[in-house]
Amino acid sequence: MTVTTPKTDAVLLAAADLARGVLEEIAEPGTVGGHLGMDLLEERLGMHWFECTSAGYTGWRWGVSVARVPRAKVATVCETNLLPGPDAVLAPEWLPYADRLAPGDLGAGDVLPFRPDDPFLEAGFEATGEEEVDRMALFELGLGRPRVLSAEGREAAATRWYDGDNGPTSEVATKATAQCTTCGYFLPMAGALRATFGVCANEWSPSDGRVVSLDHGCGAHSETDMDHPEPTPVGDPIVDEFAVDLEPAERASRATEPDAAQPDAAQPDAAQTDAEQTDAKQSDAEPTDPQSSDDPVTD
Repeated sequence: MTVTTPKTDAVLLAAADLARGVLEEIAEPGTVGGHLGMDLLEERLGMHWFECTSAGYTGWRWGVSVARVPRAKVATVCETNLLPGPDAVLAPEWLPYADRLAPGDLGAGDVLPFRPDDPFLEAGFEATGEEEVDRMALFELGLGRPRVLSAEGREAAATRWYDGDNGPTSEVATKATAQCTTCGYFLPMAGALRATFGVCANEWSPSDGRVVSLDHGCGAHSETDMDHPEPTPVGDPIVDEFAVDLEPAERASRATEPDAAQPDAAQPDAAQTDAEQTDAKQSDAEPTDPQSSDDPVTD
């Protein structure tokens, strides 16, 4: 037999005031807003919704569940909740500490937790005594380590490096005239990655000390060259000593005096005074000639 839930329940719908009264007893004063309606969750079980007016819960709603027993005319409050609505402001999804760390977050003194089931690692190899097996293990994985890179780990690392800044698609590589595979500063890697990657040892390169692909490149390639322009000859500097204005120290010191720029009009000119003094001396030095007088000389 199939039980169908009715679209509404008059008894539960009429319990809005009962739900508000119970909610105001437990909610922060003044945070219960208008009635938003009721949802019939199950037969004889509904949820009354009220607006939450608290400033810290924008978009949240108060929910009060009510129920009634069969053929009862009175509803009973089951529980109260503060639940987020469709437009509620929510905190970001919580992530464990190990999952929150991203590449590049590790700093000095930080230690990552041990991952026993790391898919990028697999059990290492020890010397078996068989020359071919040991040679392959030494070349590919290295002996003596508890765990080494798995095939999945090598694939992930190779993809990350090849698509990164030191791969063939970076801007510096596309503008380079030669690739790292022919550069003398290129150090090939060991193992299976040797066929695709190496390490740059050129201090002038932006990839110095980093893993680079064989088809990477930069302007510091050991075998490339460019035309060097001839330096422009520059002659010896010529000093024109005749263009220097020489000024006596006495005249320069007189020009710096405050009264030299604006001479006092009441004082006589120095040149005129000297001329008058010279004329006076000459007149005193000339003798008086009695014969030079215009008066007649009487015997």
